Parts: sequence; C-alpha cells; structure tokens
Amino acid sequence: MTEKTASVHWLGRGKQGQGQISTETAALKAYPYGFGSRFEDDRRGTNPEELLGAAHAACFAMAFSFACDKAGFATESVDTQAKVQLVAQGEGFVIDRIALTLRATIPGIDEATFKTLAEGAKKDCPLSKALASVPEITLQATLAGQAAKA
Repeated sequence: MTEKTASVHWLGRGKQGQGQISTETAALKAYPYGFGSRFEDDRRGTNPEELLGAAHAACFAMAFSFACDKAGFATESVDTQAKVQLVAQGEGFVIDRIALTLRATIPGIDEATFKTLAEGAKKDCPLSKALASVPEITLQATLAGQAAKA
C-alpha cells in the first residue's frame, strides 16, 4: 500500500563515528546521532530507540483514534508517550521493553470501553505488530477531560 524511506550516512569508526539520519519527507534532514546521543547524555543528536519510540507512539495514537471513531466516539485529544528500554545482553544490546502511556479526552465514552479500545489499538497498530519480538510492551491508559460515564 505504501512505502516510506529513511536513510543514514555514517562516518568514522564505532564510538568515534557520527551518523546523519534523513527521511524522505525531510522531517529529519542530516540529523546527527552517535554513541554520545545513544548511550550517554548528549542531547545534540537523536538515537534509534528515540526514533522507534516516536514511531510507535505515533502509530498507536493514530490506531487508537481510528478505533474510537469506528466505535462511534470522537477523540478530542490523544497524547501518547513511548519509553523504549535498551539493555546490554551478551556482547550486544536488546530492546526488552516499550512502555506506552496514553492520555485521551473522548466525550461520552465509559472507562471500560476506553480501556478495551486502547488495548485493541496497542495490539493492532502496525508498529506493535512489527515489534512483536520485544518481550514486554505495556500500556497505561488514562481517560482525561470530562468525567467518564459509569
């Protein structure tokens, strides 16, 4: 149906090397990343886990909004955060956890329906499916704004 492109140009060796990430939409254009922005606290660049988290949060938020719409509920606002945990494993690293946090304002929805739609979106969004090898993907969902129907 659709195909999107991102590219990286890397210069140098390992820890001393630096990369530049670009996307076809130019949302990122030669944006820097390297060892410092991935494993240390260098905020002058990005890292693959941050980008993966952004992609997963965006995909989940859209899937959730679509699920609400299909169920007859109009989302006023959907705020999603994804925390991606990278840990050492053997000689390398692995992503062992992604924690999604959802806060949404949806008029007229009850708490049970909200939770059901949120869990369904977590399971069904394309990025969740692509990340099925991650051992733990959690979701904390909070209904905000007006009081939920009991």
